[in-house]
Amino acid sequence: MCTKYCTNMSKGNKKSVKIYIREKNFLKILGKEDFNIEHILQCGQFFTYEKTDGRWNVYSADKKIVVEEIEEGYQIFCNDLDWAENFFDLKTDYKKIKEELANYEILKKPIEFGCGIRILKQGIFETLISFIISANNNIKRIQMIIKNIKQRFGSKVEDFYAFPTRQQLLQATEKDFFDLGAGYRAKYLYKVLREIDEKTLENWDRFTTEELRKNLIGLSGVGPKVADCIMLFGYSRGDVFPVDTWINQMYNRFYEEDNNRQRIRKKLTEQFGFNSGYAQQYLFYYMREQN
Repeated sequence: MCTKYCTNMSKGNKKSVKIYIREKNFLKILGKEDFNIEHILQCGQFFTYEKTDGRWNVYSADKKIVVEEIEEGYQIFCNDLDWAENFFDLKTDYKKIKEELANYEILKKPIEFGCGIRILKQGIFETLISFIISANNNIKRIQMIIKNIKQRFGSKVEDFYAFPTRQQLLQATEKDFFDLGAGYRAKYLYKVLREIDEKTLENWDRFTTEELRKNLIGLSGVGPKVADCIMLFGYSRGDVFPVDTWINQMYNRFYEEDNNRQRIRKKLTEQFGFNSGYAQQYLFYYMREQN
């Protein structure tokens, strides 16, 4: 982990410091205090990546990003650097966010432990499908199902398969999804593709968070927790707090005994406001990895 990089956050320094420079063919991350690829990819927000030969290969939409750790930070290679810059949310000042959240005692250790987390800016449709698959599932199985779907229905791009579009996935039957490993989620995937399209999902971004949550929960396979994940990782809504088993345990341990996850979500978003999504990621990653 990057504890040695994170314990020296300068409290009170509100000036935004650029953490990267743009070279001709790659982005160079300066330091590891506010960007750690392992933290970013393994904190539960994203599933399509692999580590080979010391490099991280990250696949999203029809893009492949290669992240290489170097002594002074990281190098990020992609054939579309503007896209990679946005995907990793490099223009957001995470140092400032961490300084604000570190005022809460409960977040001091989680921030130190997962200091390099950044919330990725993922495609909304891809996030919807991925998190329907994630429901009551484990990481390895989620990765396997998404990989199978991409190889079966996605377009080949160089040495990988792009995430399928809705039009491509409409070719799939419920049995296809079941055979690709989706299990009981196959029926939800089949139905949701006939309920919504990419353009409508994008247009929903104009709604308030509560309106958006209501619309998402109206879709097949989308419950409250999945809806919050889609809003956080697909719509970049900071005022949401997905509550799963780990967050429920955290709340019972550090706050009070309560297993009503909607009540827990409401109380935590009231506490952390528009930084709720960031707080959730630090707490989720810390609780899961410590256990």
